[in-house]
Amino acid sequence: MIIELPEKVKEIITVIENAGYEAYAVGGCVRDSLLRRLPDDWDITTSAKPEKIKELFRRTVDTGLQHGTITVLMDKESFEVTTYRIDGEYEDSRHPKEVTFTSDIEEDLRRRDFTINAMAYNDRYGLVDVFSGMEDIERGLIRCVGDPRERFTEDALRMMRAVRFSAQLGYAIDDDTKKAIEEMAENLIHISAERIRTELIKLLVSEHPDDLRTCYETGITKIVLPEFDRCMETEQNNPHHSYSVGEHTLYSMKMVEADKVLRLAMLFHDMGKPETRTTDSDGIDHFYRHVPASERITKEVLHRLKFDNDTMDKVVKLVRYHDYDIPVSPREVRRAINKMGEDIFPGYIAVKRADILAQSSYKRDEKLNHLTLLEGIYTDVRMAGECVCLKTLAVTGRDLIEAGMKPGKELGEVLNQLLEAVLEEPELNTKEKLLEYAVTMRLIG
Repeated sequence: MIIELPEKVKEIITVIENAGYEAYAVGGCVRDSLLRRLPDDWDITTSAKPEKIKELFRRTVDTGLQHGTITVLMDKESFEVTTYRIDGEYEDSRHPKEVTFTSDIEEDLRRRDFTINAMAYNDRYGLVDVFSGMEDIERGLIRCVGDPRERFTEDALRMMRAVRFSAQLGYAIDDDTKKAIEEMAENLIHISAERIRTELIKLLVSEHPDDLRTCYETGITKIVLPEFDRCMETEQNNPHHSYSVGEHTLYSMKMVEADKVLRLAMLFHDMGKPETRTTDSDGIDHFYRHVPASERITKEVLHRLKFDNDTMDKVVKLVRYHDYDIPVSPREVRRAINKMGEDIFPGYIAVKRADILAQSSYKRDEKLNHLTLLEGIYTDVRMAGECVCLKTLAVTGRDLIEAGMKPGKELGEVLNQLLEAVLEEPELNTKEKLLEYAVTMRLIG
């Protein structure tokens, strides 16, 4: 088995070997190379101690000295070089209390999470695969190295990583590994919101975002996203639906492109349904005002998981407008773009389509045709460069002042009135016509 190592990785390994030590590319970069995928980064493991690595390379950074990690800088690239180690007892479901350096590559690989991540490679010795990682790749299996309960005790986040790798690669999770997750999922309570968020996003933007179902089945979401559990347990006896709220959510995520904001919007768009469900005398379920409830839950969860403000703002807006109905007319589309924001409207179309495709077949064609017409009008509006916000209005506050208005809040009110006129009649959006309109309507003296 031959892996084409980048030249700088070869150089680092060669320098270390020439000094009398071992060195290998290790972990995810080896896995991805075997899968014919382009690795995001290249990590190196070595029998040399951190002090020796600092001697051998001119530019280094002490990124994790206590755990044996030195970052080697070569030109504008950086490579983590870590000494073979044996981890001591774990006290916080993440960090070992102490580490012991070793000269045995097998001992170092033994502490890693999954067999597919516990392989090393260099050009001299080829692939080092003592835990049958290559065999598990061929079988399409996520399996812990050694006892999964030990691995998950060391770092509880590995339980989410197991599901995430399963979703990214389309692999099954080994039965014993999955059973251990079911037994130990509660330990995720010790993991920081930031680390939970990172794994959740990687899962959601994978080829199989619906593997979040596995997180539900194993008890992971009960700890990290209990709001989703309630969706999985809420049926929708309604002609427009054929799945529970949770299954509809999972299916809708598959129906939208693998974009972080769009996948999050689909995850949260109906989370208010469990608390707003009512059943009428005919046994039909309704979810009146589930949109504001979903918006509130979205804000709460994204804040709890410490998402950045930009992501929160976009996701919340898409949840707020996901059920918004727009009549098929250029005027109404322009108004909708203005209401939602130019950056949100394309996402609205994508979210709306995914939502429809995850519903029952009842009136599906009618709904999709309506959406296609809206999308066509949106394209026409953009191509024509029609004004849909104050930023592209042909007059400014300064123009109004020069026309005789006094500075003050009335300026903003008049600009908004002019924008309303332009949303109705796009051809009004010239400086001359708008000033004339303002005089005619007695907006300015």
